[in-house]
Amino acid sequence: MHLENVARHRTAMARTALSRPVETALADHILTAGMSFFDYGCGRGDDLRGLTALGYQASGWDPGHRPEAVRSYADVVNLGFVVNVIENPAERLDTVRSAWGLARRVLIVSGRLVWEARHLIGRRFADGIITQSGTFQKFYEQNELSNWIEQALGEKPVAAAPGIFYVFRDEVDEQQFLSNRVHTYRPRVQIDPHVTYEQNSELLKPLFEFMSRHGRYPKNGELELDHEQNIKKQFQTLGRAMNLIYKVTEDGYWDRVRSQCKSELVVYAALSRFGRRPKFSSLGKTLQRDIKTHFNTYREVTTLGDRLLASSGNTTLILMSARSSRVGKQTPSALYIHRNAIAELPPLLQVYEGCARVLSGNIPRANMIKLSVLKPQISFLTYPDFEANAHPTLASAVTVNLRDLSVDWRDYTRSTNPPLLHRKEEFVSADDPRRALYQKLTASEVRAGLYERPEQIGTLDGWRRTLELKSKIVRGHRLFSQ
Repeated sequence: MHLENVARHRTAMARTALSRPVETALADHILTAGMSFFDYGCGRGDDLRGLTALGYQASGWDPGHRPEAVRSYADVVNLGFVVNVIENPAERLDTVRSAWGLARRVLIVSGRLVWEARHLIGRRFADGIITQSGTFQKFYEQNELSNWIEQALGEKPVAAAPGIFYVFRDEVDEQQFLSNRVHTYRPRVQIDPHVTYEQNSELLKPLFEFMSRHGRYPKNGELELDHEQNIKKQFQTLGRAMNLIYKVTEDGYWDRVRSQCKSELVVYAALSRFGRRPKFSSLGKTLQRDIKTHFNTYREVTTLGDRLLASSGNTTLILMSARSSRVGKQTPSALYIHRNAIAELPPLLQVYEGCARVLSGNIPRANMIKLSVLKPQISFLTYPDFEANAHPTLASAVTVNLRDLSVDWRDYTRSTNPPLLHRKEEFVSADDPRRALYQKLTASEVRAGLYERPEQIGTLDGWRRTLELKSKIVRGHRLFSQ
């Protein structure tokens, strides 16, 4: 087939929702209010219409659908699923470089991954395939796409999600994004009764949240101006407001917050080691102040981070750390944990999980994590009805192998007998408000003898047969006799 017969224009999909790269950028706060957006290869312009409706300044160009549009500079430039439809490698390279040249702050590059080709019918052409509709598609491994972007632009991209990468113009923005991706946990706080605090609790909320997030008081400009002015109007100074907050919170709470902040900074320092370690001057002012508050020097936190990162490659240390974890469900081969409890894991396991996300990016709908203790492998599992269903079934799994740097996906939605969960209380945080409900159901199921043969209840069919054998039925999170 000749190059001119490739029907590129047919690859532009008509959508009613935002595309996955744009949706991801919004969720990651890569694209925020006041930023300009340019879609390089915008197709039919669905993302432009969606973003414009949301109040963003959005424009785009496409060789097939908007060839006369001006290719303009923007804070955020999106090259959404374009590099996979260009059959000429040299043109592919020119395209990503042209898009990068327009990006003032961030370039988003996305491409289709090899697992998406499993059920696609086509025939080999160049380094991809020609589909039945006459379009060209190049499918990438996750690490292959990352390496290609780095070679093309001379900048190391950051994995946002499978098949989606960010390339930052400014290292300060990149490091702020990476630090924001570290999981955070704050212990519950008990507020003592106090009339002045109760009367001003909403006013003080931004200050309280800043202190809890950073383990320190804010400096000039770190609180929104309106919030800071309103607090000063009521209390004269931020110091007086902070003294009231300290007065109404329990003894030891802020020590626990500071300890947690230190741990999170070490996890960040460990994961920032991928690529080149940023200079202290390349960090944002808030991140610099956090480090100065909780450590003597930048070298101190980076040394601790390097040790933690090195330990994450030691299977014995991973096993010991997993067995000592106060959260998560233990099995002989893995530790399973709900996404909302990851920040309560030992720091070593947080770095272990973070190493997988360096390669894969975030898996948006994955709500369970499987940390293997036998091999360097992490799986991000999606149970769509975890909250509503007492025994949710697995919909998909993204597995990251840190030894061979592979990212693979398995779909269980077509399975008639998918895996399912029991004992949900073991996966979640001790602070989870529904934990007691989950525990009560498990206790009743144990009393009914439903867990006598655990090897038979790990899949939907086996669980149904067990319920039928015991003449039981589960409604909501309660067990009934049939």
